[in-house]
Amino acid sequence: MQKNQQKIVLIGGPGTGKTSVINTLIERNYCCFPEISREVTLNAQKKGIDQLFLTEPLLFSKLLLEGREQQFLNADKSDKKWAFFDRGIPDVIAYLNYFNTQYPTSFVEKSNQYTYQKIFHFSPWEKIHTTDNERYETFDEAIIIDQFLIKAYVSLGYTIINVPFGSLEDRTNFIIDSLTCDL
Repeated sequence: MQKNQQKIVLIGGPGTGKTSVINTLIERNYCCFPEISREVTLNAQKKGIDQLFLTEPLLFSKLLLEGREQQFLNADKSDKKWAFFDRGIPDVIAYLNYFNTQYPTSFVEKSNQYTYQKIFHFSPWEKIHTTDNERYETFDEAIIIDQFLIKAYVSLGYTIINVPFGSLEDRTNFIIDSLTCDL
C-alpha cells in the first residue's frame, strides 16, 4: 500500500478520449482502473437486456456504484503513488441527474465517503467522438452530459483541471506533468 496515494479521476462526456489516455497510462505501468459501465452493459446484454441503463437506471447505477467503490478500495492495495480512474463515483449521480432519475441519498453519501485528490476533465471533442454498441450517445448528448458531470463534481467541492485537446501523447503527458508539478 502506498502511503498518501493520490486518487485521480478522468471525467468527461462519452467519447472524449478518457479511455485512450487510461490505456496509455496502463502501457506506462501506472495503476489504472478502467471504466466499468461497458462491463455492466455487456453482462446485461448477455442476459437479454439491450440497454440496462435505459430500462433499469437505478439497478445499473447501483452496479456501477458498487464497482467503482470496489475499484477505490482496490487502489488502496497498490504500491503506486497515483491511482487513475476512468470515471469516479460522482459520475453515477451526474448520469442519474441527466436522466432526471430519483436516487437514494446513499449515492451522495458514497460520493462524500470516497474522495479523489485530482479531477481531470476531458471536454467534448467532435473530432474524436464515436458511438458503438455500448456508447450510444450523440455528440450533442455528450455535451449535455458533460455539463452534468462538471456540476456533480463541483457541487461536491472538487476543482476541475481541464485537459487540452491534442494528441494522445500530449494529453497523457499533460496529466503526468500536472501531477509531477505538485510533488
